[in-house]
Amino acid sequence: MSQLEKLIQRIKTLDKNMRFDQLQKVMESLGYTMKGPANGSSHFTFRKPGHNPITIPKHTPIKRAYVELIREVLESEEKDENKEKS
Repeated sequence: MSQLEKLIQRIKTLDKNMRFDQLQKVMESLGYTMKGPANGSSHFTFRKPGHNPITIPKHTPIKRAYVELIREVLESEEKDENKEKS
């Protein structure tokens, strides 16, 4: 199992010890680009054409609500991928 697959598995189980850089790696692997904060904010926004932007604060650890949000994105991406295969 690759490191990326392990991170995805941790997100799916809502691991409470996720770090921002780990979520960033998963989001970028899904084709999202990260835009840094403006004016001293700690919130980073991930964007992908055709999808809603996702804003996550850079705190350690990441709050469960944000991990749940990323899990929803993963599930949505998996559904889209399965539709393309059909």
